[in-house]
Amino acid sequence: MATQQQQSWPLAHASPQRVAQLRAECRQLVRRRALLSAGVAALPVPGLDVLSDLHLFTRLIDDINQTFGLTPAQIAGLQPEYRMLAYEAAMGVGGMLVGKLITRDLLLPLLQRSGVKLLARQAGKLVPLAGQLASAGIGFAVFRHIGNQHVEACAAVAQQLVTAGAGRPSA
Repeated sequence: MATQQQQSWPLAHASPQRVAQLRAECRQLVRRRALLSAGVAALPVPGLDVLSDLHLFTRLIDDINQTFGLTPAQIAGLQPEYRMLAYEAAMGVGGMLVGKLITRDLLLPLLQRSGVKLLARQAGKLVPLAGQLASAGIGFAVFRHIGNQHVEACAAVAQQLVTAGAGRPSA
């Protein structure tokens, strides 16, 4: 039974090169979503960008976790020693969102850490055109920064699991 659960981990037979490839693909995903966030931020509707960012970021984190095999369900399918390794590795790299079910309550403190940028972004909406462009630029930078931090954390955890042989049948 444990062997069958182990084999369900998506990176069970992955190489370090595959983890690097997934990292690059996820960074591209972050960039595309950050551009979408910037587009919404350019709209002159205060508050719309924050709601949009919460939705986009929640989906982004879930997609990245899924790609690296680090959703709560995927981690639960690992053998106990690999499960512990995944959580220890996530804590070691500061991956607050690795292997977690993403909720608004979890995201708000993360976004609040970028509070000055968000405040500047909202204030920029009061100045026509230049403020909207500044708001979009700030939104893109913040979204991309937080997204890429998560990609790096997930890649580091996945790399440790792949190196340790997680998901492979035991001999």
